[in-house]
Amino acid sequence: MKKLLLPLLACFFTVFASAQEEENAAANSAAQANNPLANMTALNFHDYYTPKLSNAPDDAYLNTAWVRFAKPFSSGKLLLRVSTPLSTIGTPDVNGNVNTVNGLGDINAFMSYNFVSKPSATVGAGPLLTAPTASNELLGTGKWQAGFAFVAFIAKSPVFQFGSLVTWQTSIAGQSDRESTNNAAFQPFYFWQLGKGLYLRGAPIWYFDIKNDAYSVPMGLGVGKVIKVGDTMINCFIEPQYSMLTYGTQPLFQVFTGINLQFMN
Repeated sequence: MKKLLLPLLACFFTVFASAQEEENAAANSAAQANNPLANMTALNFHDYYTPKLSNAPDDAYLNTAWVRFAKPFSSGKLLLRVSTPLSTIGTPDVNGNVNTVNGLGDINAFMSYNFVSKPSATVGAGPLLTAPTASNELLGTGKWQAGFAFVAFIAKSPVFQFGSLVTWQTSIAGQSDRESTNNAAFQPFYFWQLGKGLYLRGAPIWYFDIKNDAYSVPMGLGVGKVIKVGDTMINCFIEPQYSMLTYGTQPLFQVFTGINLQFMN
């Protein structure tokens, strides 16, 4: 009996250690699924539905879908992210009918140099450029804009991750009859892993229109789920957001939904 006991105990601890390693790997994968600077090619589909705006008629609404593509270079030291907006603006007329404008917005891109690139922390910064690609003047600025982006993602804990994206841009060229631009955005993000790929999240964008003295400061709390299918991490989420502070015509309440795909090979 004693001769069997030691091999059985060794087998038990081996199985337990293997299961623990798999659980830790799954937790780390779930944590990195929300890392905007992850060393993986990514394709994201995001949507902001805004049924309520400040300083606007009750029936006015916005809906903006974003298609974002990110590609790392130089072993993850450089990351290019391109974002394309497809927008709908609904505005009521004097007769109570809601008129809509649909189309392409202004495409933007930034290149991040990741001067910190570790599993527990990723920090990068780089130039940002926005092109006047809007199909309708209501959907864009008519200006070329340039600025910078700074991103940090901290994942020292497999349970709680946090970070932020800070951007600033101003107009440098474009249509002379359109108003110049100067705006900044601060996006804090926070994620609480609940296990088995399920997590709580928040990633509101605090927007500041410096040129027109307008701003929006929302907070968000939602839920997401990360699953792995082959070599692809699929991250689906929904996140209601409510603006605590606004000035000008800005979102009061919106629903942020998305599907993020990360390709591990």
